[in-house]
Amino acid sequence: MSTICQQVEAIWNDVLNVRSGQEEATFFELGGESISAVRLVSRIEDELEILIDVGDIFEDDPTLSALISTVTAKAAETSAA
Repeated sequence: MSTICQQVEAIWNDVLNVRSGQEEATFFELGGESISAVRLVSRIEDELEILIDVGDIFEDDPTLSALISTVTAKAAETSAA
């Protein structure tokens, strides 16, 4: 697993307090709400310097793997620019 994947996973687990057996749950299934979305996005920006939109969280209701895909795609866009 790449460093970005590991860091996103750590942020996700910390912000949403993910327990064992909840690895495939979506943001909302894990009790995510607006403040959680803002915390996720802010920490990803602060720790990884990758910008994602809070709206993506609300529109997509991502699982961890979907969020990792979004973040790695944004990272690729940033490095290509």
